[in-house]
Amino acid sequence: MRLKLLALWVLWAIPAHAADPALLEQLDALYAKRSDAESVKALDKDVSEALKAAPDDFDLAWRKARILQWQADGATEKKLKMVLGKQTWEAGDKASKLQPARVEGYYFAACGIGSYSQAVGIMKALGDGLEGKFNERLDTALKIDPTYEYGGPWLVKGRYFYELPWPKRDLGKSVEYYQKAIAKFPQSLRAHFYLAETLLKDGKAKDANAAIEKVKQGSTAYNPAEGQRVQQWAKKVDADIQEELK
Repeated sequence: MRLKLLALWVLWAIPAHAADPALLEQLDALYAKRSDAESVKALDKDVSEALKAAPDDFDLAWRKARILQWQADGATEKKLKMVLGKQTWEAGDKASKLQPARVEGYYFAACGIGSYSQAVGIMKALGDGLEGKFNERLDTALKIDPTYEYGGPWLVKGRYFYELPWPKRDLGKSVEYYQKAIAKFPQSLRAHFYLAETLLKDGKAKDANAAIEKVKQGSTAYNPAEGQRVQQWAKKVDADIQEELK
């Protein structure tokens, strides 16, 4: 009887339609080329179709959240960022329910709430009670694996303290989280970029200039699409720093 119950449990635990490893490799290859709009479209289409066949597959669920967050992160139009942020949040939550011990779902759900909050406005997001939802997911990601995505959970937490309105804002804590990521992943251009913005806001233009130089001169080889995006963002911050240094 025990053997029968064990067999039933194993069958229940294994998804009926698990994603093919070859498909996952294909999706990851497209993600690596996400600076190209056509690759993003193809990835969106492929992962969505795969989820129709295997809606409860964790590896597909978090990959869906990942490409949505990439788009939300780069969106400049508020309504689009809001929609993409909410979709990322939902996809991340789905992944975290499928595999509660894994970091990906919590991390991308927190990123999605962050993008959504930026789009609707931080004050409105706080008024709507999103701060608790955001921190619940992000703090879980930090406990599971703060080094995920080149220290992504550290960077998101640092950004949280940067974007909060006064008197909740804490630029010192923001810097502490960025430095944790930089100590582990000195190649991360986003970490240096966020550090530069925070130092500039804190009135430390010279230190901000040193940080932004690391973005401008840094190699994008570790993650080409990510690095190139951050270097584009750095142009405006660099101009702001140079203006402050005059």
